[in-house]
Amino acid sequence: MKIPTVIVEPNAEQLVATAARLFVECSQESIAARGVFSVALAGGSTPRALYQLLSERSMRMQIDWKRTQFFFGDERAVAQDDELSNYRMAREALLAHVPIPEENVHRMPAERDDLEAAAEEYETELAEYSPLDLVLLGMGDDGHTASLFPGSPALDETSRLCIATPVASLQPHVRRLTISYRTINEARNVWLLLSGQSKAARASEVLGGLKNGELEIQRLPIQGVQPGGEYLWLLDVKAGLGFKE
Repeated sequence: MKIPTVIVEPNAEQLVATAARLFVECSQESIAARGVFSVALAGGSTPRALYQLLSERSMRMQIDWKRTQFFFGDERAVAQDDELSNYRMAREALLAHVPIPEENVHRMPAERDDLEAAAEEYETELAEYSPLDLVLLGMGDDGHTASLFPGSPALDETSRLCIATPVASLQPHVRRLTISYRTINEARNVWLLLSGQSKAARASEVLGGLKNGELEIQRLPIQGVQPGGEYLWLLDVKAGLGFKE
């Protein structure tokens, strides 16, 4: 059972600052070791704040963008300029502001009609860089992560790197592409970013189950994150109210 290392910062701003510092360190270590830094980006407000900080000159100057490869943890089946698109969010917060080559950004083609074919295509791209150096995750109030939702058939997938998912309860009209547990758990580093008091009770429940060896993956998909590499939770104090480290 993999128990994450938990870092609780006094506020969301410090959480993002710590995540940015660690991101830079991870990028430099990965490039020094393997010549590339491969990352799966997450959606959500806390990752957005991280991307915005990384785009600032003092941070972006510390990253070798030509050797950075960006993937996405999940994407809704919408156009790339749709307000629900994780790619659009990452582009506006980070990608448009740093000198990363266009070919280094591996966008999920989730707007395609045939999502199964899109998943297979994306899997081929992922396989070229697997295992990824870093997977960034968030967690929904229902315990989902990426687009691995409670009760989804995707939770039982053990071999694929990327899969098309059924519609999600949060947005019942939108299907999604998502990386699988395999992609997440084979990564060298997995970081969960959580901020806000609305996450506190669920975070405490999930961590308590991990510590007690009581997994309910079908109900709390985040508990299926069991990476072989480093597993880090970065929380602000509001999200960490339910427990102490």
